[in-house]
Amino acid sequence: MNKIANPASVSLPKGYRAFLQELKQRILSARIKGALSANRVLLALYWSIGRDIVARQKRDGWGTSVIDRLGQDIQTAFPGIEGFSSRNLWRMRAFYLAYPAEKMPHPVAVLSETVFLPQSVAEMPWGHHALLLEKVKDRTQRLWYAFATLQHGWSRDVLAIQIETRLYERQGTAKKITNFKALLPKPQSDLAEQAIKDPYVFDFLGISQDAQEREIEGQLVKHITQFLLELGAGFAFVGRQVHLEVGEEDFYIDLLFYHLKLRCYVVIELKAGKFKPEYAGQLNFYLSAVDAVLRRSDDHPSIGLILCKDKNHLVAEYALKDVSKPIGISEYRLLRSIPRYLKAGLPTVQELEKELGPGGKR
Repeated sequence: MNKIANPASVSLPKGYRAFLQELKQRILSARIKGALSANRVLLALYWSIGRDIVARQKRDGWGTSVIDRLGQDIQTAFPGIEGFSSRNLWRMRAFYLAYPAEKMPHPVAVLSETVFLPQSVAEMPWGHHALLLEKVKDRTQRLWYAFATLQHGWSRDVLAIQIETRLYERQGTAKKITNFKALLPKPQSDLAEQAIKDPYVFDFLGISQDAQEREIEGQLVKHITQFLLELGAGFAFVGRQVHLEVGEEDFYIDLLFYHLKLRCYVVIELKAGKFKPEYAGQLNFYLSAVDAVLRRSDDHPSIGLILCKDKNHLVAEYALKDVSKPIGISEYRLLRSIPRYLKAGLPTVQELEKELGPGGKR
């Protein structure tokens, strides 16, 4: 929106000074209550200010210059307090319009007598909201990211990465090819479906598009923190080129994980080219071996994931028809590196282990 050079020169509309005085009182009241529930009080205040700005614009025709002047006057009244610039006032307006009272989904959180917000929205910090309002225009997607943020404890920078790599679209089931529903009981089959994506985006490796399997595999392990982030919550790294001895012969699994929510081993085979039907047979054998050698009595059946550069959907579906083990087939993308300013927000391996709990090391 166009900014004016000097908001102080704006001709003030009728009711402006009364509204400004009322706003000052509300801010003071929120500051007192803030010690009890800082984030919820702040969000309730911001949502109500956004609602009132929209009402004034509709009723009295307040334009951009008046809102800019309002931001200047509030900052003058409360020097040193951040959050009431004209830019943030416009965000408050967008915040209200994103979650209007008449379109509130359940479950809702009651922030005050007049302010209700979706539960996930009410628990998320304002900085996350500002990012979502700017980057995600679709309401359904915005609510999905809000819920996922709370579920996985994403920082603002991690949330930015998930939005940039279009995680919402990649979580959908349209492209996924698995036999989980046929071979796993509910709710295990549903959880397994939710645990995989298509495609995976490895934009932190810094390698060329024609990199070979071992090079990609090595870089994934080298960047295990980012790899775990891309895989999603619940994955604990067990090892690379994990040795299995079957019938006095040696076999090596590309990547082995344990999923803490699924309570099972996850065997990942990495293929640098297009999917081939024989890959499913190979992985089916590895899963049988893992279940025989590594699986414990309280573990669920192991699942497999083939990661390839490309796949023909019909060929992939046929390849899974007669295998006996639960397998998913997904593509991966090698993209540009994550900017340094975003890398700083990624969790460390130690932080991931702490988040995953005592079962993180199997």
